[in-house]
Amino acid sequence: MSASFVYITAGSREAAIALGRTLVEERLAACVNLFDGMTSVYRWQGKIEEAREVVLVAKTRTELVEPLTRRIVELHDYECPCVAAWPITAGNPDYLRWIAEETGPA
Repeated sequence: MSASFVYITAGSREAAIALGRTLVEERLAACVNLFDGMTSVYRWQGKIEEAREVVLVAKTRTELVEPLTRRIVELHDYECPCVAAWPITAGNPDYLRWIAEETGPA
């Protein structure tokens, strides 16, 4: 089993909590961490924008990154939500096993 971190942004703490709870409830993620108070500067529709956001970091099986991404796109209130993943290449074997046990089919 390989595991991944998935980086997601949301426009409010409430939206981030709702997304995180759904991912864990649906076993698409074993855990989701929220980092509140981030400021993003980005170009959108030809203009430079600045916004407060909340970062979510989901821990999941690599094979679940695509269904997790689809679910975020379905639920998110952004037109183009940020969802980006990177593999976990090493770590505590017990923790990685826990991710495997808490994701996928119950």
